[in-house]
Amino acid sequence: MTLLNVPRTRRRRLGVTAAAGGLLAALLTAVPAAATPDPGDAPPAPKEMSKSAQAEAREAIAQGEIPAQDEIVHSDNIRHVAHVPKDVLTGTNSDLAFQGRYAFAGNYDGFTVYDISNPKAPKTVSQVLCPGSQNDISVSGDLLFLSTDSSRSDDSCNSTTQPVTEKSSWEGMKVFDISDKRNPRYVAAVETACGSHTHTLVPEGKNVYLYVSSYSPNAAYPDCQPPHDGISVIKVPRKAPHKAAVVGFPVLFPGEGPDGGGNPGGPTNPGVSKTTGCHDITVLPSKDLAAGACMGDGILFSIKNPERPKVIDRVQDNVNFAFWHSATFNQKANKIVFTDELGGGGAATCNAEIGPNRGANGIYDVVGKGDRSKLVFRSYYKIPRHQADTENCVAHNGSLIPVKGKDLMVQAWYQGGVSVWDFTDSSKPKEIAYFERGPLSTDQLVTGGSWSAYYYNGYIYSNDIAKGFDVLKIDDRRTDPARKIHLRELNTQTQPDYFD
Repeated sequence: MTLLNVPRTRRRRLGVTAAAGGLLAALLTAVPAAATPDPGDAPPAPKEMSKSAQAEAREAIAQGEIPAQDEIVHSDNIRHVAHVPKDVLTGTNSDLAFQGRYAFAGNYDGFTVYDISNPKAPKTVSQVLCPGSQNDISVSGDLLFLSTDSSRSDDSCNSTTQPVTEKSSWEGMKVFDISDKRNPRYVAAVETACGSHTHTLVPEGKNVYLYVSSYSPNAAYPDCQPPHDGISVIKVPRKAPHKAAVVGFPVLFPGEGPDGGGNPGGPTNPGVSKTTGCHDITVLPSKDLAAGACMGDGILFSIKNPERPKVIDRVQDNVNFAFWHSATFNQKANKIVFTDELGGGGAATCNAEIGPNRGANGIYDVVGKGDRSKLVFRSYYKIPRHQADTENCVAHNGSLIPVKGKDLMVQAWYQGGVSVWDFTDSSKPKEIAYFERGPLSTDQLVTGGSWSAYYYNGYIYSNDIAKGFDVLKIDDRRTDPARKIHLRELNTQTQPDYFD
């Protein structure tokens, strides 16, 4: 058992509690798979900042405008109840999934299984070393799925990086059997065009469908040829996962030219990503709907036939959005929050220079019904606290907090921390709680902060890229009703009907 010391907190804007609670984390670590972390999947090297930027960061700390290095601050209605630091898997922490009393945390070196039956003292159940960025993760029944979006020498957990220009290179989906949480077994692999940056689970009876998002084709890449204007669909039989296979590649952006009919990006639309696939997709199975964040485009589509999704509407924002990253429906499916990952997650975009409308969320109302539905823009939301130029910060992964009659969301902002916000009035979103650490460095731009922050069965769980696994508790009359909702499983990109 390891006793961890938590950095002190101090009072700061919006009212910050004077001290964070202590915590205990019992680390019961299983032996990892026989592999070694691969430096080919390492995060970007720190970027040395100018002397003036370094001085500005130190001055902001001295004036109390931002927390001190590694200092924890939060609003009065949030408590930091637990932290488990990184252990065997030292790579970049990524996404989270949940099942019963377990949380599953992706990492560029593999994944970790946590026992969260006592959220105030999470325990590490097992760590699986299986390198391959991003290791985006989801679970369904006895199956766990990992996305590999880096060119590998083969599909094993012993693979190493290999040039994408080599035909023998492998990227795609990996499937594990997690019936024994202490000893996950690797059971299948499916190669997909351009790899798998993220994936979305669509459960359907005896099968699980996976929508695989990937992008950036190149004529020099044998397994990632243009046009790449759609998504790979994988069908996984639950009782025979070794038979998992690609069953289709539906085109979402039909059109002429080498890249299909998506956003052309620059120079036509300066500063906007060319659409050559999707980054992330969220499905709402109860409504047979999905929302796609596809680089330069946001789309709404029907998944009545999961193997043949049909686009209903498509929008672009060539003024303020650089890279459509992810999407979240509200419970009634009459709103969608799209995020813009300006700077790719490695840049400092939460400053006065960038402003409140870029690197933000775009809130859209869904107007009309069925195949005639339209996406109508209402407003932007960005965290109201400026960060130092040494902190990567931009809108990232989040989930609904299920409260009837309200649209509440918790969201990760990398080194901008975790924000809880209300978009019930889609034209006037507002923050109601936050948690963040001070910069990892005041001299260099170092990649870190919360990759994913999700609400699950009464607590907020955050996977911090550099620090580890955090558990937060929000105590607020606006969010308290959500404590009544208990799920058996949660993959955030497969949104449940919380009130059915």
